[in-house]
Amino acid sequence: MMQRLLQFTLDLFDAHPAPPPRAANPKSAKPPAKPRPRKPPTSAPRPPAAPEPEFIGPQLPAQTLRQALAPATFRHPRATRETVLDGILVAYEFRRSKRKTIGFSAGADGLTVSAPKWVPLYEIDKAVLEKSGWILAKLQETRERHQRMESARIDWKDGTTLPFLGEQVIVVIDPRHAFGGVGAELKTRAPEVLLQGNEGSAGDMLPGVAQMTLHVGLPHNASAEQIRDAVQAWLMRQAKRIFIERLNHFAPQLGVQWHKLSLSSAGTRWGSASADGSIRLNWRLVHFRQSVIDYVVVHELSHLRVMDHSPRFWDTVRTIVPDYAELRGQLKDEAIPRW
Repeated sequence: MMQRLLQFTLDLFDAHPAPPPRAANPKSAKPPAKPRPRKPPTSAPRPPAAPEPEFIGPQLPAQTLRQALAPATFRHPRATRETVLDGILVAYEFRRSKRKTIGFSAGADGLTVSAPKWVPLYEIDKAVLEKSGWILAKLQETRERHQRMESARIDWKDGTTLPFLGEQVIVVIDPRHAFGGVGAELKTRAPEVLLQGNEGSAGDMLPGVAQMTLHVGLPHNASAEQIRDAVQAWLMRQAKRIFIERLNHFAPQLGVQWHKLSLSSAGTRWGSASADGSIRLNWRLVHFRQSVIDYVVVHELSHLRVMDHSPRFWDTVRTIVPDYAELRGQLKDEAIPRW
């Protein structure tokens, strides 16, 4: 009995090991099945996301029309003081002078303010602010005129054009002769000649309109500087001839006498007169129409009677040139070419 119980116990702890697994046949082995991907659970479509609110920063005050159109600054090359007028920086030239009041001058360089020595700076600043509308208008007007003049700059070559007495003249390089020693000669094609087409092609010309050409006695390979100098010399001769003729025409009507004429080439000043009868006129006036030239001549001759710009002076000008205000505006607005 005891022996059977012992044998039973040994049998429990001495079980037979499992037989080893057979080697798999590579030809008949099947690859393990790949697990199928699970489909995501279906769900109801989401509503579109609401747009995020747009961030709006602090609002700047709206610009005035003048601020939107005007340049950011006006700076005089010799500026010594500056101020802000209607949101625009204006750096201006400040001068102490012997004048009795504060004066303002807006020119090609910018704003110049002149004041007596005894006027304090805070009074000058106050006067500039009070005059801000006029200052900004004049500075903008001057800059626009400068831009128009730049756009009308002459390209000195054969075939270039420039205004003479308000009409466009074509420069023609003609080396055949020197035109009697004067270097250039103005020729006008009559309208009937252009209509007939007897002198060259009129394909680029308006029917019935005369055309002026300035023939310059230079070789075809002349430089731009040579062409410019030759044309300028001719224009200055024409200016002197026209000015003397118009001075002699208007002086008796005003009851004055002039004694000396000088030609100038100032950038912005068209003429001046002295009490001794000396007249200075800008030769570039020949770019304008005859009526504009006549206004400037009468203007300077009138100074021989009235040396200031008082109402009496303008009344004197008006007796000879009733529409002087319109002609004066043309002198300011029309852009003559830059040389």
